[in-house]
Amino acid sequence: METVRLTVGQALVRFLAHQFTERDGRRRRMFAGCFGIFGHGNVAGFGQGLLQAHAEAREAGIASDEVGADELPYYLARNEQAMVHAAVGFARAANRLEMMACTASIGPGSTNMVTGAALATIDHVPVLLLPSDVFASRVPDPVLQQLEHPGGPDVTVNDAFRPVSRYFDRIWRPEQLLASAPAAMRVLADPAETGAVTLCLPQDVQAEAYDWPASFFADRTWHVPRLPGDPDALARAARAIRAAQRPLLVAGGGAVYAEASAALTAFADATGIPVADTQAGKGALAWDHGSAVGGLGATGTSSANALAARADVVIGVGTRYTDFTTASHTVFAPNARFVNLNVAGFDAAKHAATSVIADARAGLAALTDALAGHFVSEAYRAEIAELVAESRAETDACFSIGHGPLPAQTEILGVLNDAVGSGDVLINAAGSAPGDLQQLFRATVPGQYHLEYGYSCMGYEIPAALGVKLARPDAEVYALVGDGTYQMMSSELATIVAEGVKVILIVVQNHGFASIGALSESRGSQKFGTRYRLRNPASGHLDGAPVPYDLVANVRSYGIETLTADSVEGFRVALERARASERVTAVVVETDVDGPNPPGHAWWDVPVGEVATLASTQRARAEYEAARAAQRPYLMPPVE
Repeated sequence: METVRLTVGQALVRFLAHQFTERDGRRRRMFAGCFGIFGHGNVAGFGQGLLQAHAEAREAGIASDEVGADELPYYLARNEQAMVHAAVGFARAANRLEMMACTASIGPGSTNMVTGAALATIDHVPVLLLPSDVFASRVPDPVLQQLEHPGGPDVTVNDAFRPVSRYFDRIWRPEQLLASAPAAMRVLADPAETGAVTLCLPQDVQAEAYDWPASFFADRTWHVPRLPGDPDALARAARAIRAAQRPLLVAGGGAVYAEASAALTAFADATGIPVADTQAGKGALAWDHGSAVGGLGATGTSSANALAARADVVIGVGTRYTDFTTASHTVFAPNARFVNLNVAGFDAAKHAATSVIADARAGLAALTDALAGHFVSEAYRAEIAELVAESRAETDACFSIGHGPLPAQTEILGVLNDAVGSGDVLINAAGSAPGDLQQLFRATVPGQYHLEYGYSCMGYEIPAALGVKLARPDAEVYALVGDGTYQMMSSELATIVAEGVKVILIVVQNHGFASIGALSESRGSQKFGTRYRLRNPASGHLDGAPVPYDLVANVRSYGIETLTADSVEGFRVALERARASERVTAVVVETDVDGPNPPGHAWWDVPVGEVATLASTQRARAEYEAARAAQRPYLMPPVE
């Protein structure tokens, strides 16, 4: 058997460079590169492997994207959590068919990636994490930054990755990689199981040499299937839908990742069934389609929520039914039955559903055929049209409210709605913007609306913009953040500048946490701790003068052209300048932290103190108990 003598770090780089995915006849490299920050543990192991592969490719005159190249392009990040976010942004923009690896040093460098791992796993987005680890030999124990666990020497800080990874292993011996690396690839390529995959690399093992079978480095293609769905399950689903008087389809992220937009449009055209969307599913059906009724749930539109409240059959396509989507189990009628089409059996079975385990595109096509000749009533179509017209008028009013002296955030989003074209990408994740955007943003195509709301992780947007831009270099990429998110994680602006990629950063500055401030007030906590203020010596609280933080100067310190605005028209002009620029540009716009926000049409379960001396909390508790009475489990038996 032919062998190749390489270190574990060198071997892993070569192995990853020869992995491919294929779906619908299109083959592509599985790994577009590796984000990393080097320290003791990986600088002389996996890092040396990256360097050696790069040097050998240059010597041979082989480009990194050529078939047969052993190189894995390297991107220097500034923060380990952020580089995982960048990798997630890349994989999402590539519909999970291409991805990135991330490597970090032992200790805090690696555990910084845990938050990113949780985000990737919750959102079902593939990313490969390669944290350095302790010495397998244990000879120099305890090494710098090693956790000494009295209950067992094989426990390290990297065990924190176990619950937030879809696959986890620690490579104590080189030959373990022969089994574990392909197993990791299988999970990454599986649309139902994918998420964060973690291979911990003890620092001495990374540098250890081994005689690897040459076949380990042969090109390997991981075929991503389109599960067609069991015929009997599809027949049961079709019977349930045909029997419905008021069906409603909920399009989730699975409809986007499966590239099912055309199939969903054909389904809606053929049946007349209204289509609501989740944060991850927005754009799967164009906002102006006759069956599109807008976002569903706690921050959903009036039209989608009104239809959900009376729907007798809910058709979930690629959705996990998070609490925002279900408005904490209050948005659907008590007697609603569910038909769930999902590539993951776990999600397909939720709410006692008639379950179809299938790829969204293939399953929708099969359901459309099974429902041939079936169309909802004209009365239902008329009701849908009336509700949608009212909802769209509400959105128009939010965009042009004429608030002053500082603009409302909804007015800024109206300008963005006009600016972000069908070939562009708007990125957001946390704060008040996701709720406003789900109601207000009008997405035309999948991928135009890139919201991370499974984990709602502050700090996602800026690094994700880097990842999205690397995946879609021809798109105009907008990263929308509040000043709170910006202060949490702006570090990857340095990486964006270093890589010479253009993104447009929009910072909405309102000097506080607008989302949590509004939530706090509505739950009786009076916006406590949600504004950026100096400590007041008189009161002892953070209710003094505004913190004299110069956000504009901070952005400019990265070498980024930064424009400012404090009006709707000023923001429109600045955004046009940013779009015309050929390099990364930021727009900082002042808005009113107190809104107004879009009107709410559903509830979200955030518990309020059962006992309190504050009158505001007492009132909020009474409102909470009244709202909670509408919660229900969805247990209607499926149609057989």
